[in-house]
Amino acid sequence: MLRLSSTLRRCISTKATGTTVQGFTLRNEDNYRVFFSSDDGKPISPWHDIPLYVDKANRIVNFVNEIPRGAVEKMEIATDEEGNPIKQDVKKGKLRLYPFQSLVNYGALPQTWEDPEHKDLSTGMLGDNDPLDVVEVGSRVALTGEVYPVKVLGILGMIDEGEMDWKAIAIDAKDPLASQIDSVADLENIMPGKVDSIVNWFKFYKMPDGKPENTFAFDDQAKDANFAMQIVELTHDSWKNKDAITKAGLQ
Repeated sequence: MLRLSSTLRRCISTKATGTTVQGFTLRNEDNYRVFFSSDDGKPISPWHDIPLYVDKANRIVNFVNEIPRGAVEKMEIATDEEGNPIKQDVKKGKLRLYPFQSLVNYGALPQTWEDPEHKDLSTGMLGDNDPLDVVEVGSRVALTGEVYPVKVLGILGMIDEGEMDWKAIAIDAKDPLASQIDSVADLENIMPGKVDSIVNWFKFYKMPDGKPENTFAFDDQAKDANFAMQIVELTHDSWKNKDAITKAGLQ
């Protein structure tokens, strides 16, 4: 069974599948997948079966890491595949690589969804049809497929090719600095320029492929933790509409 506790990460195991050489699974192939299972070996979806909230009152939520800090492979939860394994994104028949190393552990919140038919009240933009993205700013480099509690600090309103693509800002709840960082302002005090560097990374990362600069709502400024939690709850409510998810072509 999947135990819903603070030891969640130890109750979820992952298995990579694809081409193997001498017992090692090759990454950077289109058949590479990271599948999730519970402690008793039952297959689980990292999108649907892992609970969102750990401690809602204190803004602690579960986080599924897709891309380790320093990596360039664009890994993501495959929302359109059975079991929703993590895979490397493919664009125009090629495995997708970032032009720059990721500045953060990057992933998503389980049981959230940015509904492509929902118009955001703040920006007027429709959702991007993905789980809510997270930039996790802790000191540890997490592995692809790790699941662990994070504290929500704020959120950035990225607009990606006309779609709303929120980027929640969070820190590993067990990070040595987590007790000192409770807001975006705290993050700026302890890690000056961190948020600006994240904004600039996302602004420019598609430009080497000939695409325009991404933009951000709210004059590039992060909204506070309370606003972020409203977006978390909104996308959680959207995820509960399974008929809408199916209509959108997802599983």
